[in-house]
Amino acid sequence: MDRREALSRVALIMGGTIIGAEAFLSGCKNPPAKEGLFSTEDVALLDEVGDTILPTTAASPGAKAAQIGAFMKVIVTDCYTPEDQKIFTDGIIKLQDAAQKKYSKSFMEMSPEQRTEFLIALDKEANDRSKEIAANDSKLTDEQKHERKLQQDLGTYKRPVEDDPHYFSLIKQLTLWGYFTSKPGATQALRYVAVPGSYQGCIPYKKGDKAWAT
Repeated sequence: MDRREALSRVALIMGGTIIGAEAFLSGCKNPPAKEGLFSTEDVALLDEVGDTILPTTAASPGAKAAQIGAFMKVIVTDCYTPEDQKIFTDGIIKLQDAAQKKYSKSFMEMSPEQRTEFLIALDKEANDRSKEIAANDSKLTDEQKHERKLQQDLGTYKRPVEDDPHYFSLIKQLTLWGYFTSKPGATQALRYVAVPGSYQGCIPYKKGDKAWAT
């Protein structure tokens, strides 16, 4: 699976655009990123959040096995715009504040059941935000959408604040993207053939079979 195909699959799962994808595909040519966006504690937290989204099962390892926190650090630092970097890094603080407010403890101190319950609630918030953004988009005229596309192609587009994504959407996108393009994700969670063989147009499928990585 190449980078573009992997991103297309994650976009299909998430039902929207993957933040930072175009910069990644073009070699992450955004202006130099700030240094020190993430602490060691931030990366460890993102590992645990990712592992709650995609936990270890009998069939495959969880997201932490794919070093998902380090993956997020690289993509956000190298491929996100400064605006999206701020949404993501502010989101880490918001996540911890929300956990403290709801459970009187940090995310790292929560039980697995509390973590799952907490992230399900955040996912609902993120989905509601995505619906608001889609509603805003539906109000644009064809001319406005065309002008936006031109600005995006020229790199001059400035996204309105009301269209900023929820921070958890970014975390979830990067978890899925990083995991299913990692060695454990591609070879254990998906079915993988390192060197594709001859073309087979019809392969038997049984309910529950893993998707193909290649």
